[in-house]
Amino acid sequence: MTSRRDGGRIAGDGESAGEAGSESPSQSVESGGIEPDEGDEPDGVTFGWSGLRAGFVTCAPVALGVAGYGIAFGVLADRAGLSLAEATLMSAVVLAGASQIIAVELWADPIPAAAIVLAVFAVNLRYSLMGAALRPWFRTLSPAKVYGSLFFMADENWALTMRDLTSGSGRGAFLLGSGLAMWLFWVASTVAGVAVGGVVGDPARLGLDYALVAVFVALAVELWDGSSSIVPWTVALGTALVTAQLLSGQWHVLAGGGAAAVVEVIRSD
Repeated sequence: MTSRRDGGRIAGDGESAGEAGSESPSQSVESGGIEPDEGDEPDGVTFGWSGLRAGFVTCAPVALGVAGYGIAFGVLADRAGLSLAEATLMSAVVLAGASQIIAVELWADPIPAAAIVLAVFAVNLRYSLMGAALRPWFRTLSPAKVYGSLFFMADENWALTMRDLTSGSGRGAFLLGSGLAMWLFWVASTVAGVAVGGVVGDPARLGLDYALVAVFVALAVELWDGSSSIVPWTVALGTALVTAQLLSGQWHVLAGGGAAAVVEVIRSD
């Protein structure tokens, strides 16, 4: 059964992506495979079990790789003095590996709340850009569906979702399904990391600290869109490297992403 809400098409259970194919928007991937053409925005986005299931299944192998990073976080949280309940609660409500690790590395007695909040804010500023990139597809969904999905957004499942949406699938629930996979593996691996923290010692000794880098390299290969990606990727890399030399913390992440976005805006004009 299908219905309409807020001008958007809401899929009933079992409706496949292909069923929405006749309404799939024409999209441009000229700007790195990310944004559809302005004025030709998607209007056939569905939100049903098929998208949820596809997102979960597609993201499960990636989430399994991220679990190695989650174990590393659990080990660090244990060394910082967080209890199993505290570390698990942080992973369940934050779901942001880089900022969580920064938080536990800054953890001290008394807790430097201002420093932790500022560092986490800087690292997570990129999510505002990532969320804005989803607007062309999410603008017709209800606020509950949009914000419920965004709660589970991480770098990895965002990249998979963008790839899925730019392909014309119209599966609005893909982000939620992939995010649930990320959340389950992340929380479970945090518990495992805290439980074995005293045995593992330094995560780098077992190579667990490289898990996140490996995941992002794999995602970058998937997002490669040919020669059109060279310019923004080069600008992002160069800006990030320079910023890392000039500023401490994680500002290079935001600077690299922002510079690449500006370049793409200029090129699209």
